[in-house]
Amino acid sequence: MDLITLDFETYYDRDFSLSKMTTEEYIRDPRFEVIGVGVKVNNGNTEWASGTHAEIRGYLHTFDWAGSMLLAHNTMFDGAILSWLFDVHPRVYADTLCIARALHGIDAGGSLKALSERYQIGAKGTEVLNALGKRRADFTAQELSKYGDYCINDVELTYKLFNIFMRKDFPKHELQLIDCTLRMFVEPVLDLDIGLLEQHLEDTKEQKDQLLESAKVSKEDLMSNQKFAEVLEGLGIKPPMKISATTGKETFAFAKSDEAFKALSDHEDSRVQAVVAARLGNKSTLEETRTQRFIDIGKRGMLPVPVRYYAAHTGRWGGDDKINMQNLPSRGPNGKKLKRSILAPEGYSLIDADSAQIEARVLAWMAGQDDLTAAFDAGEDVYVKMASRIYGCDEADVTKDQRFVGKTTILGAGYGMGAVKFQLQLKNFGFEVELEEARRIINIYRESNWKINHLWRNCQNMIRAMVNGDSIQVGKSGVLEVLGPERAVKLPSGLLLRYNDLSAEQTENGLEYSYKTRRGRTRIYGGKVTENLCQAVARCIIGEQMLQISKRYRVVLTVHDSIVACVKDDEIDQAQAYIENCMRQVPVWAAGLPIDCESGTAKSYGDCE
Repeated sequence: MDLITLDFETYYDRDFSLSKMTTEEYIRDPRFEVIGVGVKVNNGNTEWASGTHAEIRGYLHTFDWAGSMLLAHNTMFDGAILSWLFDVHPRVYADTLCIARALHGIDAGGSLKALSERYQIGAKGTEVLNALGKRRADFTAQELSKYGDYCINDVELTYKLFNIFMRKDFPKHELQLIDCTLRMFVEPVLDLDIGLLEQHLEDTKEQKDQLLESAKVSKEDLMSNQKFAEVLEGLGIKPPMKISATTGKETFAFAKSDEAFKALSDHEDSRVQAVVAARLGNKSTLEETRTQRFIDIGKRGMLPVPVRYYAAHTGRWGGDDKINMQNLPSRGPNGKKLKRSILAPEGYSLIDADSAQIEARVLAWMAGQDDLTAAFDAGEDVYVKMASRIYGCDEADVTKDQRFVGKTTILGAGYGMGAVKFQLQLKNFGFEVELEEARRIINIYRESNWKINHLWRNCQNMIRAMVNGDSIQVGKSGVLEVLGPERAVKLPSGLLLRYNDLSAEQTENGLEYSYKTRRGRTRIYGGKVTENLCQAVARCIIGEQMLQISKRYRVVLTVHDSIVACVKDDEIDQAQAYIENCMRQVPVWAAGLPIDCESGTAKSYGDCE
């Protein structure tokens, strides 16, 4: 298979650029124009081609794309141009930006400039700055030649990076996952129901106005921190807090830059969205802006699904291109409205398969909590079993509400959550319990799952060992490898979970550990490491499942622990059986791990239940 390294140079100006628009919006805009393209086949000389759209299309179609791997830096952009505008579809999509995120972690600089400096392979040019506002016809022959040299240099840098990365033995299956992820965007197959979306937008705007009116939220309520806190509490939300840099005392975190407050604008309760949007001075809620964005995309064409490969510290996928498919609401007044607008093409259906309770299962298995692992394996209702212990009753007598508390305990207390946080979590779900009751429940969980407690302590010891450059065994033997000198843990995927610049600091609460991230230093402790490890291992499992499914069916989306595939209507039964079988396959490195799944099928994503 040939390797074709490519880079497009495109028209941009102050108001028309990727810094102002989404990738999809920019490429599909009538103003979009390719100035030229740099192409390198294997280790041959890089060519620069510039011309009309028809001339560039003709040039690009001279290559054997069906037998080639496309390589670019940010292939979501260059691959989309190839696919959408020039009808070019490589056999495989590769991306040095994706690879860099997996190798170095999400906090390391991933730009071509930063990576070139990191590996000292050459300097990225600045000629693109001189192209602001210039159409191809505006370049002189000399200027176009210089722009071509700039593009050729970018191609060469990308090619050099790829070769460096491959010498690091970057896992082959991760390359396949990159390809699978990029195809969701660059080769879209999903449609959008514009009529449903337009009605939903109208309903959402009306609903917001009614909510603000019924909540009797005045301008004074919005401007006063104390009164706004009372508004949030009335909606069942504990106001986010922070330590004031001025006074050193705890105060409300209601600023636009406060992450905890910004997160409330994405809350699944539309009432919370509405009052937060009003406080921030926005005219629309997230639900409105995202619905409008879906409408605009639908009017331009099919839905490119923007999923970012290796978006989280643990390697999980994340949202991208300002629509974040990872957190479309499923509950509340707007539950599944956006999801129901996402449709399979004519003659096809969607299958949404969810890896059931994957983190809780991984946790029990990793910790050697054999009774809980066996209960999962036998298909028992572990939430009912937990509730039975909590309330001292037979499993047959557990009520629906008690089971929910048992579920919240199993899913929430596994990473060392304390009574105060657990009480708040239950409150957010509408369950009020006294602090002493929350403490009692947490103690019952810890007594019942003492091996999980031991795993927390083992992970705390792991942090201490890594700070000293030492390595110890954590979890199941042969699954994870602690690399003390590298401050990292080698995962079953072959990639590393990194704790960059891990260090200890003596505080009034004792010795505390933290590592460096792009947002500053992040505190780390045994329970948090346990969560990181379980999420990272779950991600390795989801990745293997995705690749197995993609051998037969087109994977169009992954959200957390679920995989969505698009299949022909006349293959729906056999496809669902195959996909469920893939989702229940235990990796060779995870003997004894009980894996299960749930799946649903429908014409729309939101109806896959």
